[in-house]
Amino acid sequence: MKRICREQVIFEMNQTNRPVLTVESGETVIFETQDCFSGEVQTSQDTVSGINFAKVNPATGPLFIHGAQVGDTLKVTINKIDIAKTGAVVTAPGLGLLAKGIEQEETIISQITEERTDYLGFSIPLTKMIGVIGTAPLGEGINTGTPHDHGGNLDTTLLTEGTSIYLPVNVEGALLALGDLHSSMGDGEIMGSGLEVAGEVEVQVEVLKNAKLPLPFVETAELYATLASRETMEEASELALNQMVQFLQEKVGFTFNQAGMFLSLAGNLKVSQSVNPNKTMRVEVKKEVLASKK
Repeated sequence: MKRICREQVIFEMNQTNRPVLTVESGETVIFETQDCFSGEVQTSQDTVSGINFAKVNPATGPLFIHGAQVGDTLKVTINKIDIAKTGAVVTAPGLGLLAKGIEQEETIISQITEERTDYLGFSIPLTKMIGVIGTAPLGEGINTGTPHDHGGNLDTTLLTEGTSIYLPVNVEGALLALGDLHSSMGDGEIMGSGLEVAGEVEVQVEVLKNAKLPLPFVETAELYATLASRETMEEASELALNQMVQFLQEKVGFTFNQAGMFLSLAGNLKVSQSVNPNKTMRVEVKKEVLASKK
């Protein structure tokens, strides 16, 4: 199986990035990833003020996929996520939604088992996930800490094993990159940090022609979700809702009004992350509801 090592990283998703590996559509690739601090946080004494922010959120890649042409859709299926046995969660004045109450910076190093994250003696279920995943954007590059229509720092808990994320192909080859793994993170990432870990991700990449999906788009075994990232949560929410309406009109044949009313009954608007330069919201619809029509 082909592999991209963790030393091959970018800090900006950009069409000018040189690919480090080329594969065919349908192939499986392992991405080795650094943690979001590029390994600079190892102990509780390593705090935010000592971090080199030019090296935050390294994304391994980019990967060039043969046959991916502008206007296509790249389907990335997350087969497996392996993570390190320790990770860090940090905070500092001015960071996250609780910024006004933070009086001093602090780092906590946590141990990780096969099923749990230990946090100050509390046992938190493992929710292995990818924070940063995206393709090269249109136009100018976008730093890996900022999410937008190309993906990027989406910090969405759905991006775990078994999930497929659909991303736009804006340049030939797509130029896929990913990183910023978490062992545990709640929706919203309210303090600005999940349990940040290094690891490896095995994905399958597939080029889709004429997919007609509102991108980025997520599919799990149980649900579909539209993702949107904008400057405010309100803007992101409106976009994610309109994207799901578009999806339902295509898939089910609803009118705009019917799709909107359906979402009032069966859709869930959720916060993916509230702390990055653009905020990410998502709208989820369960597959079982869509399959229930008699």
